Amino acid sequence: MENKVVAAIGPQSSGLGHIISHVANELHVPLLSFAATDPTLSSLQFPYFLRTTQNDNFQMKAIADFVSYCRWREVVAIFVDNEYGRNGVSALGDALAKKRAKISYKAAITPGAGNSSISGLLASVNLMESRIFVVHVNPDSGLNIFSVAKSLGMMGSGYVWITTDWLLTALDSMEPLDTKAMDLLQGVVAFRHYTPESEKKRQFKARWKNFRSKESSKSDDGFNSYALYAYDSVWLVARALDVFFSQGNTVTFSSDPNLKNTNDSNIKLSALDVFNEGERFLQAILEINYTGLTGKIEFDSEKDRINPAYDILNMKSTGPQRVGYWSNHTGFSVVPPETLYSKPSNTSAKNQRLNEIIWPGEVRKPPRGWVFPDNGKPLIIGVPNRVSYKYYASKDNNSLGVKGYCIDIFEAAVQLLPYPVPRTYVLYGDGKRNPSYDNLIGEVNANSFDVAVGDVTIITNRTKFVDFTQPFMESGLVVVAPVKGAKSSPWSFLKPFTIEMWAVTGGLFLFVGAVIWILEHRFNEEFRGPPRRQIITVFWFSFSTMFFSHRENTVSTLGRFVLLIWLFVVLIINSSYTASLTSILTVQQLTSRIEGMDSLITSNEAIGVQDGSFAWKYLVNELNIAPSRIMLLKDEVEYLSALQRGPRGGGVAAIVDELPYIKALLSNSNCKFRTVGQEFTRTGWGFAFQRDSPLAVDMSTAILQLSEKGKLERIRKKWLTYDHECTMQISDTENYQLSVQSFWGLFLICGIVWFIALALFCWKVFWQYQRLRPEVSDEERTSEEAGSSSRPGRSLRAASFKDLIKVVDKREAEMKEMLREKSSKKLKASQSSAENSRSKHSETSIEAVT
Repeated sequence: MENKVVAAIGPQSSGLGHIISHVANELHVPLLSFAATDPTLSSLQFPYFLRTTQNDNFQMKAIADFVSYCRWREVVAIFVDNEYGRNGVSALGDALAKKRAKISYKAAITPGAGNSSISGLLASVNLMESRIFVVHVNPDSGLNIFSVAKSLGMMGSGYVWITTDWLLTALDSMEPLDTKAMDLLQGVVAFRHYTPESEKKRQFKARWKNFRSKESSKSDDGFNSYALYAYDSVWLVARALDVFFSQGNTVTFSSDPNLKNTNDSNIKLSALDVFNEGERFLQAILEINYTGLTGKIEFDSEKDRINPAYDILNMKSTGPQRVGYWSNHTGFSVVPPETLYSKPSNTSAKNQRLNEIIWPGEVRKPPRGWVFPDNGKPLIIGVPNRVSYKYYASKDNNSLGVKGYCIDIFEAAVQLLPYPVPRTYVLYGDGKRNPSYDNLIGEVNANSFDVAVGDVTIITNRTKFVDFTQPFMESGLVVVAPVKGAKSSPWSFLKPFTIEMWAVTGGLFLFVGAVIWILEHRFNEEFRGPPRRQIITVFWFSFSTMFFSHRENTVSTLGRFVLLIWLFVVLIINSSYTASLTSILTVQQLTSRIEGMDSLITSNEAIGVQDGSFAWKYLVNELNIAPSRIMLLKDEVEYLSALQRGPRGGGVAAIVDELPYIKALLSNSNCKFRTVGQEFTRTGWGFAFQRDSPLAVDMSTAILQLSEKGKLERIRKKWLTYDHECTMQISDTENYQLSVQSFWGLFLICGIVWFIALALFCWKVFWQYQRLRPEVSDEERTSEEAGSSSRPGRSLRAASFKDLIKVVDKREAEMKEMLREKSSKKLKASQSSAENSRSKHSETSIEAVT
């Protein structure tokens, strides 16, 4: 740097990169590093630092995507304890957090550590649950880790080893490959910087191989991806200098007064000069855009290479085998990333593809990724020490120390797991009162327990701290209140129908009477006569059809058709009324002052809840009920006593509790109480595990298997069979009432039939009227027109309407006779006109002859 340089290429380690970047910043000299991948070497802190390789941020994102792709949740990070290792693992932790995964343990290896130190470290990580190991170390000593892991039996089935690009850096530098090293690495998944294949790259490899064969006979004559980045870095500076000088720039230096020699250092800081045109030269480098051996060389706004991509390789005895690619553009794919850059970015889960991977131990199925080690601690299970409803979970003298419905389900689910789970049950609570279940969840969150097993309700607030399994029992809050028998009402016969149904039915009876009268009036003498008689006939006929006792006969075809449909409707209505009234009079009717949660809120009376239940917080926080109204009840005896005393006797008006408890309460009370209203929360019971515990997923699957095989039902019958099965809710007469909604389809069909019948009748009457209209005498029309000359339009319309009414009111037989007479008159008129025309023609012929 004392020789007035305009650019620096290197260094080969991230640690040195931090040191030199400070000098480069002070001297305004662009520093191009082809190997310093540390993500903390950022352009924000070091403006003159330019990374010509890929940032480790992208590599760690690729590894996090791979962990998520395989559905793992925890990994163990093994890294070299320097800036390169620590900062890389920190970036991995951030990337995993975005995928809802985490680093469960960080194992740091001192640079240059011997096999004994590595062995002790691997032995400690082998005690962890996670079997996913991400190795981020230096290439020079990384292979020792796998040699020690092989000796410890950690390269067999069930283990997963993922390495960053250091492994392929070491292997690519070997030519030919070391067969012993490949045997150690069987099943390892490794990442490597992706460099697209090109003719330029192939020619370079050929030249390099030819050059090295002449210069050296060593076995490590290969070159890795960093060699390609170094080659491109030199050409990048050369091209930038060409552009820099072509723009008329010159190279000048000046001294920096801030750089002074110190007595305690051999570095001559005063000899260092500042590159005056360094900023312009840096900009010229950033603007270079060309394709090198490593692909397209272009930088984004953060001075990182665009289109970061990595190879994913699976180590086999024959050598590394590519199973796919990762790119920031599309995630995992089995085709080269450059073929996808022209398409829209798509990193959705269903678009991710990789070829088959052979895992350690020649396993083809992706390992589960975690185990319970034989020498690890057992699962600590917290069980609520209940004082009521002990058949759900309670203390016992058996080998487990606990018993109950929930315990049996948990044990049955554990037996279905494909691995052993050592476990210890620990009672939570003093045994004098039910423990707080929220506090039990807090103990799980605080790592005091690994899991809570019992009648633990799944609610929103608790899911923020723990992971629940699939519910093994449905639950929900209900209201229980005292009930009494309802008194019989003298108006019970009106209850089968709603008010709307009664009104619609009465209207239809009247309407059908009117329809039948219209259709029968011209045919049937029983529907003719004085107006008073006809009105009475309509009403009588309408309501007598209710009992099929109408005495009037229908004559017309349309009338009979309408009556047939209507009698069918009446039959359905009568049958439904009879069935509903029978149910109302025979089923025992119970009533309660409390109709449901809404009436309980407005009553201002005491409410009972179970001690330790979430119901107290729900009533106070969600329904805004005053805490002074809520009475904590310890067991079933207090439940029954509080309900029997009532609010006036120091008891409660109702109890709010979960459905499973209420079923037992009603049975033990000989069904003296009932639930009122509807279930106003719908939840379930589940087992609560620590956040991100992989065991929660496996237990959920096991619970589903228990349900499918019917074992859940058998366990329920073992513990929850009651002496008295009570009807949960009180019967409401409104449940038996029939509304218009139940018959609207029937009424619609009836209305359509009526409309068609009336339409046909009107068409026939109008047709007859049109045929008889010329029969109106000219004298009548003339007198009517003369008498109303002042309003001729209205008089003509009135006369036409009167004629129409006359036609409607006439008997059908009279109308047919009038039509026959009109037809005969027309026939005679046509015959006389024909004779007149023949006589006139004869006279004309005679005159012509004469």
